[in-house]
Amino acid sequence: MKKRILVAAHNHPALHPGGTEIFAHDLFRAYQRAGHEALFLGATNQTHRQVRPGTSFQAIGPEGDEVLLWSGHFDRFFMSQIDLYGVVPDLTELLRDFRPDVVHIHHLLLLGAEFPHIVRRTLPDCRIVMTLHDYYPLCHHEGLMVRTSGKELCHKSSPDRCHSCFKDIPLDRFVLREQHLKALLRTVDRFISPSQFLRQRFIDWGLNGDQIDVIANGLPPRDAPPRKGQPENDRPVFGYFGNLNPWKGTSVLLEAARQLIDEGLRFELRVHGGAPFQADSFKDEIARLFKKTAPSVQQRGAYRREDIGGLIAAVDCTIVPSIWWENAPLVIGEAQSQRKPVIASNIGGMAEMVQDGVNGITVSPNDPRALAAAMRRMAESPDLRRRLSANARKPNDIDTTARRYLTLIDAIEPRETAAA
Repeated sequence: MKKRILVAAHNHPALHPGGTEIFAHDLFRAYQRAGHEALFLGATNQTHRQVRPGTSFQAIGPEGDEVLLWSGHFDRFFMSQIDLYGVVPDLTELLRDFRPDVVHIHHLLLLGAEFPHIVRRTLPDCRIVMTLHDYYPLCHHEGLMVRTSGKELCHKSSPDRCHSCFKDIPLDRFVLREQHLKALLRTVDRFISPSQFLRQRFIDWGLNGDQIDVIANGLPPRDAPPRKGQPENDRPVFGYFGNLNPWKGTSVLLEAARQLIDEGLRFELRVHGGAPFQADSFKDEIARLFKKTAPSVQQRGAYRREDIGGLIAAVDCTIVPSIWWENAPLVIGEAQSQRKPVIASNIGGMAEMVQDGVNGITVSPNDPRALAAAMRRMAESPDLRRRLSANARKPNDIDTTARRYLTLIDAIEPRETAAA
């Protein structure tokens, strides 16, 4: 049965090509290919667009099936939409006009934690599902679950621990924040996590485990990229793909490369990605490391999403050195879809996607020496690379993933869609 599906994300991949926005948009198109009427709602603020008098909405894309919500008055601490007089009437009108059978939420940033409740009050019979992509409701530190002092990983969220990270914010505000978010999330009919790890984190936080299913992220179909030819100078080629920031382990990767260069290993590392919105101190640090490691390490800059297949095809191994609990990096799926081995940190959802010695090598996060050792193993053993490549776990395509979501949505009991 044909459905009307509203897919909502905290940004649009054309403005901010992060993994959540990209996956949400891929799924939106997959819903359309499956014969459903789908509308994409992305949020934005003054970083990408200016406010327009008289409306919260702006156009994006040529098809007329995508719209932006300007949300420049968002409260990041409470993840709350504070411009209720301006935004709520417009959102209500959009919901009444499109009348979705399903609202599929991919984040609460900019949209506001109130969004599921607005949907429920406006359309009591609408089914509301939400994919959990990271830890923002649990962690005020940009959803990283990393302590603010140093880079210690945080194993459990609580108001006391959060207050110890942000001593200038009173403890009772963290208590209120947690209660505020949990109360509003009760409106959601079903949650989906791309990894068991993230699912368990939300259960530990207090969500009902019976309401959280696991569906791995899928990838859009691609034409087969050209196969990598013989290396030009017999050096193994490593690749990094993604934004450059401290939590992605950029500095760790460059420091590992510097160690290998000092040891005399011959290799090539292609670093693909830009560093938008990063502090000058971080950009200065990686500029210094790039200068030290050139020409073995090549800074190749940002890339287009449609180019990722060819870029991965041109390397022997992909490296994902993140130092936070990454949930389900799309780049690991992209590499495994091409039977490329991966070196990844052995934490979070990465440890579920890459099994050490089976389809890749895992290393402790934030450890340049361990990462350098893994790169050396991969570089010096073509047989190891071939064996790990043969065991790559090809991810589902996005259309299969969409079908799994639709099956789950169809199974939501009518009693769960009663008016709040």
